[in-house]
Amino acid sequence: MKRWIEQYIEEKKNDLTAISDFIWDHPEIRFEEVLSSQKIMDALQKEGFDVQHNLAGMPTAFVGEFGTEGPVIAFLGEYDALADLSQESGVAEQRPIAKGDYGHGCGHNLLGVGALGAAFAVKAYLEQNGLPGRVRYYGCPAEEGGSGKTFMARDGVFTDVDLALTWHPAPMNSVWSFSTLANIQAYFKFKGKSAHAAAAPHLGRSALDAVELMNVGVNYLREHMIDGARIHYAITDSGGHSPNVVQSNAEVLQLIRAPRIEQAQSLYERMTKIAEGAALMTGTEVEVVFDKACSNFIPNHTINTILGESMADIGPIPFTDEEQAQAREFQATFTKEDMGSGEMGMDGMKISADEPLVRKPLPYMKMDKVMPGSTDVGDVSWVAPTGQIVMTTAAFGTPLHTWQLVAQGKTSYAHKGMLQVSKVLALSALKMLHNEELIAQAKTELQEAVGETGYVSPIPEWIKPNQKNA
Repeated sequence: MKRWIEQYIEEKKNDLTAISDFIWDHPEIRFEEVLSSQKIMDALQKEGFDVQHNLAGMPTAFVGEFGTEGPVIAFLGEYDALADLSQESGVAEQRPIAKGDYGHGCGHNLLGVGALGAAFAVKAYLEQNGLPGRVRYYGCPAEEGGSGKTFMARDGVFTDVDLALTWHPAPMNSVWSFSTLANIQAYFKFKGKSAHAAAAPHLGRSALDAVELMNVGVNYLREHMIDGARIHYAITDSGGHSPNVVQSNAEVLQLIRAPRIEQAQSLYERMTKIAEGAALMTGTEVEVVFDKACSNFIPNHTINTILGESMADIGPIPFTDEEQAQAREFQATFTKEDMGSGEMGMDGMKISADEPLVRKPLPYMKMDKVMPGSTDVGDVSWVAPTGQIVMTTAAFGTPLHTWQLVAQGKTSYAHKGMLQVSKVLALSALKMLHNEELIAQAKTELQEAVGETGYVSPIPEWIKPNQKNA
């Protein structure tokens, strides 16, 4: 089975690489991934998948399915880019293609296609061997700041999934064995009254003052919240460019993170009170626009064990000396803080950084820790047993959401990491299909983790995707 998968992916590598590069060449941000989603849907239809789009009210969300009976195996793909990260490919210096344009600073051009290759391989194997099983590829938009999967989970898209698998590009190889931070994001829009700032300041009610006072209040809140929580903000509307006019409108976007969604919700309620207080102090009004949220990720030890075994079975990534040399050029652009001490802690292990490109996977270890980041894969993990891995697609030390990550997105070593993922995810899925007791065990483990209440979406029913820009 392993040898068959390896051969299949090698035969498909040119097609898969071309799709990934197309998505890199056409970066699109949250909810706008029209070309990227269509490219993947076309590939699914060509391979014989039935495709449905416009899931959960999102035109760029879709599912491709093969099979009518047996366990439902889902592969989760992403393809959204980030703003202000335009960068030339393969160049180890910051050189935007177009200043202010988008770029794949989190490697989602690779993420979506690595999962796609696995879906193709499992479908082909089941078809060739006459085995039961339903293979689905979920096209999930807006992971970056949009929580597309949370909207999909809220609408029941994953309800009948028996096993969900995904991955993320990284500078290392490991099973994702930790939880993540839940988050809530909302716009606080203040409305006041404009006036001449010199002649009649007493007639004005400054919305910008309200934004600033809210931020001060939130800063005081930081002292009185749990250690694992985080709050970030961006002033998305400062009210204009004229200091001699009292700003009648201003807006701040706040992002709250915490280990559990109920902790994030508690902080959100307290933050809303702070906003109301800022409005009272300035004689303005405030409108709260709930933007998005996502739940914490629930690791599944049963699935992770199989993923770890499959990573070991597939083995090290065969990077060449030339690829190592190219990656070393990017390492030269990192600070000492980026590189740390030359080693990076992961699941309680240590990864040697002797080579710029980490070849070998870490052995899987079950750990109880929280990664200080968020992903909407968390909501899927509350609904269906979910496993994910990370795989080397960039030089060791490369920070995510940077021009260096964008620049490496079309390198030959990024392609190798992506194809390695297709093999690992496909092998893991087939191992569990051949032993359905493992799927049942994974589902029991999930049920114990979520308890009797089960999944409750952190996004209220009345909130629509991309509501602010609709």
